[in-house]
Amino acid sequence: MKRLIMFYGTECSHCHAMEPLVEKLEKEKKIKVKRLEIWHNDANAALLNRLSAGKCMQIPFFFNEKTGKHICGPAAYEELKQWAAEK
Repeated sequence: MKRLIMFYGTECSHCHAMEPLVEKLEKEKKIKVKRLEIWHNDANAALLNRLSAGKCMQIPFFFNEKTGKHICGPAAYEELKQWAAEK
């Protein structure tokens, strides 16, 4: 199953600031964004490193497994909607 993933850090203020936008996206589009914590979970951090392939060194990092599209860092709501669109 292809997922929409948000990689975040527990203590990351940028990640916390994005949470209301992610929740709005989930409700509006009736989708689920899988949240994976990376600062305290080595397996999630390894997955982030593999998926970002050196393209992004910050969080939050959003990855769409179906399209391969990603967002590096905080984003506007319209950018999140475009990222989540399955084409």
